[in-house]
Amino acid sequence: MSPTNRTVVVTGIGATTPLGGDAASTWEGLVAGKSGVKVLEQEWAADQAVRIAAPVAVEPLEVIPRPQARKLDRSAQFALIAAQEAWKDAGFEAGAGAVTSDASASGPSVDPDRLGAVIASGIGGVTTLLDQYDVLKEKGVRRVSPHTVPMLMPNSPSANVGLLVGARAGVHTPVSACASGAEAIGYAIEMIRTGRADVVVAGGTEAAIHPLPIAAFGNMMAMSKNNENPQGASRPYDVARDGFVMGEGAGVIVLESAEHAAKRGARVYAEAVGQGISSDGHDIVQPEPEGRGIAHALQNLLDRTDLDPAEIVHVNAHATSTPAGDIAELKALRKVFGDDADHFAVSATKSMTGHLLGGAGGVETVATVLALYHRVAPPTINVENLDPEAEANADIVRGEARKLPVEGRIAALNDSFGFGGHNVVLAFRSV
Repeated sequence: MSPTNRTVVVTGIGATTPLGGDAASTWEGLVAGKSGVKVLEQEWAADQAVRIAAPVAVEPLEVIPRPQARKLDRSAQFALIAAQEAWKDAGFEAGAGAVTSDASASGPSVDPDRLGAVIASGIGGVTTLLDQYDVLKEKGVRRVSPHTVPMLMPNSPSANVGLLVGARAGVHTPVSACASGAEAIGYAIEMIRTGRADVVVAGGTEAAIHPLPIAAFGNMMAMSKNNENPQGASRPYDVARDGFVMGEGAGVIVLESAEHAAKRGARVYAEAVGQGISSDGHDIVQPEPEGRGIAHALQNLLDRTDLDPAEIVHVNAHATSTPAGDIAELKALRKVFGDDADHFAVSATKSMTGHLLGGAGGVETVATVLALYHRVAPPTINVENLDPEAEANADIVRGEARKLPVEGRIAALNDSFGFGGHNVVLAFRSV
């Protein structure tokens, strides 16, 4: 195979999410149909129209030493935790910037000139920016942290992950709202496929559970106000869905050329087939109602890869629990794949994790890869009354997890879309 069309595989996974502090506990929660949504107990939440969210299950300070954590925005803390897990899971040596004392995994090192990092965030260091502005107003100029700028930079998570592993082939930060994490992984696939790198650590992170983002999303009527039933509030495809629930956390994978992985005898979770990207050209917030932009991304994926639609058995849908977006995505799948879409087991894992914004594509890629690896599709929870348009266009995995075919090669898609009309579709295949 030519250096510009190399096969890319997934060799490591890591996560910290509302369902668990690592990938294993997150996956266990997803398969069990567990909700990570809670009532917010902070004082500031009392005056909010939206008083629910999905915070991480394990606080970063339980993992990262306090002196290190105080120099990192919460989004970067999440990214480092997930990246270190993925790096160790792939069997590599812990980098000099290891965030835990037990991270000294013995394993092969990687040529830093052939190693990259692509970690995205849709909002970046918003909590640092807003908190330090409060410090400025209340305590004065001299009390503002000297670490503020490197903490609030949108590229801070990616830069810190790059430092963690010693990456020198390139450290990048795509920003495309809620499609950011998926776009980061797609960019990483291309870095390897085109020969820029042999190994890339990629994913997404977000930490925006803060009074201002909660108020802003709430006032634009994007979020569920089902405060009395937090665990039932995120309900993709239900006729009573009324908006997303904000989550936080990170999902990171290690991507590697198949040749590089084979030489070191690495365990391979799945093949990263490729990406499809498009933009709606429709509205800054609202999705194109017929899913034309999404369909373009799906077709772009098919045109640029060797993916056979007959191989696809599972879709981890973007499905945020908004009235318009959920259906537009399903219409696009039906438009591009026709009768083949009847065989897709569609899961909306945001029903359990909430919406991690720029981190969603990373966490949902971890879920998609593990669905292929274990041949199980997680359920969509809280669907009490399935929207007829959803029922007409897709086979939604409801209530309980579903076994996927145990024989032969199977493939899965991870869809991610964002404000501004950004559309990214990733494809993975079993090995």
